[in-house]
Amino acid sequence: MAKDMNIGALRTNCFRQSKVKGEYMLQMRVPAGLIEAKYLDFVQHLATTYGDGTFHFGSRQCFAIPGIKYENIDKVNKELKDYLEDIEVAQCGVDMDTSAGYPTIGARNIMACIGGIHCIKANINTQEIAKKIEKEVFPSHYHIKVAVAGCPNDCAKGHFNDFGIVGLTKPIYDPDLCIGCGSCVKACESHATRVLSMVNNRIEKDACCCVGCGECTLVCPTNAMRRSPKPFYRILIGGRTGKQYPRMGKTFADFLSEEAVLAIIKNWQAFSADVLKGQPRYLHGGHLLDMAGYEKFKEMMLKNVTLNPEARIAENVYFAETEYRGRIHVKPVK
Repeated sequence: MAKDMNIGALRTNCFRQSKVKGEYMLQMRVPAGLIEAKYLDFVQHLATTYGDGTFHFGSRQCFAIPGIKYENIDKVNKELKDYLEDIEVAQCGVDMDTSAGYPTIGARNIMACIGGIHCIKANINTQEIAKKIEKEVFPSHYHIKVAVAGCPNDCAKGHFNDFGIVGLTKPIYDPDLCIGCGSCVKACESHATRVLSMVNNRIEKDACCCVGCGECTLVCPTNAMRRSPKPFYRILIGGRTGKQYPRMGKTFADFLSEEAVLAIIKNWQAFSADVLKGQPRYLHGGHLLDMAGYEKFKEMMLKNVTLNPEARIAENVYFAETEYRGRIHVKPVK
């Protein structure tokens, strides 16, 4: 007997259609890409009980479990309840109904590098900020992709997301501790933007081009150059992959406080609703930015946002991308 399978509704429920008719892949969210290892037993249970015995590390740091039969989706959703209550509600603080699995795929799993809990280059705790952002964007049918990187190395590929959040620092220099070894100058020359120089055995900095990476602080033997106690953030916007209009994101804001970042992200829902006339569509945030124009985007995203004194907002943003229009005719190879 044929089954009426609503592919759109199942996709919203985080089940993706398979090449095999009647089979689906669960995209099991892992906000910030880090959970307790005990949940691996649960992943194994779902994969072996309802799937084909395998799972894939999804490109957005989710557990993708293929081979789930359509008739087992309700059972899987029932088993997901405790996981959702713990990961989404308790840890991220989102307000959602967990009785029927995921309520939406609109706000995609927020990616994050390992960040400050491990990496010596990280300026921020990426998991903490990612989970706070989750609370502002999930669940929602308005599409958004976010990646959080601990430093401007951008291992999380924030440049290719609707929003890339990058951890920054404003290095503090204490000349009384400086021995004039020049290690920080060499580090900036080889790894960063060459803004440091040695003058009379003391460090001088061209502050206009410092990207806040903190490379100089890693090599100083006397702690004369050290990270600022308060972390800062960069927001990149408009990045995306795709067949037609791939492009790298641009800097929207630099040296923001955490409070300012969260206030800006909180405005995404209202901006999306305004651009799409209250009708959610599966569009990249960069497309919405293009539809609204940068001035409108800036106005709405900064609404009721209190910027910290160090913050810098881009006057304008210019994108250069390859657009494939019309039909390309290629002569067959003889």
